[in-house]
Amino acid sequence: MTDSTSVALLFDFGGTLDADGVPWSPRFHHAYRAAGGTLDFGAFDPLFAASDRALAREPGIRTAGFRAAIETQARLLVDLIPSTAGAVDPQDIAARLHAQALATVRQNRPVLERLARAHRLGVVSNFSGNLAPCLAELDLLQFFTVTADSTLVGATKPDARIFQYALTGLSCSADRAWMIGDNPDADIGGAARLGLKTCWVAPAERALPPGCTPTARIARLRDLERALAGA
Repeated sequence: MTDSTSVALLFDFGGTLDADGVPWSPRFHHAYRAAGGTLDFGAFDPLFAASDRALAREPGIRTAGFRAAIETQARLLVDLIPSTAGAVDPQDIAARLHAQALATVRQNRPVLERLARAHRLGVVSNFSGNLAPCLAELDLLQFFTVTADSTLVGATKPDARIFQYALTGLSCSADRAWMIGDNPDADIGGAARLGLKTCWVAPAERALPPGCTPTARIARLRDLERALAGA
């Protein structure tokens, strides 16, 4: 139950709720290499970005759940990888990624359940139009009052409009809100410029980029409650 002293908490999805600060591209690359792929990350990353753009154009993507979206992107990605980089089964990549995400979501779900009792929660994500179906499949949608999917909103982080869309849906001003995410520019920089407090989620070994000054930093989402209390 929220009250007048609560704040709004906006979360990224696609690296934060499902991965504790590890973006999708390195996660896909890790699964690709584990499945037998040979490309290094430098060669892989542009291909992943192309698969991301292709996913948003895929017929039926807006109703796809989490597993289906991962399987579709893995297929699109493998189609872009040169045959000289070895034969890789997209289902293998998808299965590895899905299992890792489910494990992280299971760990983070109790945190969201507790936070939802005291705060208004939302998700702000650069996504393919199917953010809500993905959250529903992972049994997370119930915790969020608003979901701001860039494809549906028509604005992409760090554009202020997508954050404002979420704040309006939560009836909250920027100075009473936090953005919690793994991307220093899209999540932290974009939200900070609008006046939100920010919490950067990233593994301890990940260096803070120049010019990025989050209100708080945590290595995993399970540390968020302590960070909020400290701030």
